Amino acid sequence: MNKIIKIIAVVVLCLGVGYFSGIETRSAILDWYPTLVKPSFNPPNWVFAPVWTMLYIMMGVAAGLVWNRYTDDKDRVKKALVFFLIQLVLNALWSYLFFGLHNPMLAGIEIVLLWLFIYECYLQFSKINKIAAYLLVPYLAWVSFAAVLNASIWWLNR
Repeated sequence: MNKIIKIIAVVVLCLGVGYFSGIETRSAILDWYPTLVKPSFNPPNWVFAPVWTMLYIMMGVAAGLVWNRYTDDKDRVKKALVFFLIQLVLNALWSYLFFGLHNPMLAGIEIVLLWLFIYECYLQFSKINKIAAYLLVPYLAWVSFAAVLNASIWWLNR
């Protein structure tokens, strides 16, 4: 598989995860989420889709760049991609916990685990391809913000 195809494949995977996570989110945005008390720094709903789309694209490019180094260091690349896949599953799980189960507390606990796996993924990627690691920095920053937002929503609605 050539390098561009690998990157496109991972971008499509990430966007697919985002799409299926969005299914859970869409119905809750209309009925449950508006009933919650939110902090003053809560962004408008329209911000989330473009931000997540961009983050999923950047994540996919990052993982594709790492995958392209497979022949150079198979063990290190495999390890990095395992962390990537785990954080991707945790990313989807957060949407289900928060929007599907309407459980900000459980989602808040899970987002800490998600953040730790993203950070470990960043560290693993940085050993293989610095650009790939840098592409995860906005994702790490956004999930940091999301964690604060999640905790605030839980606190305001407990």
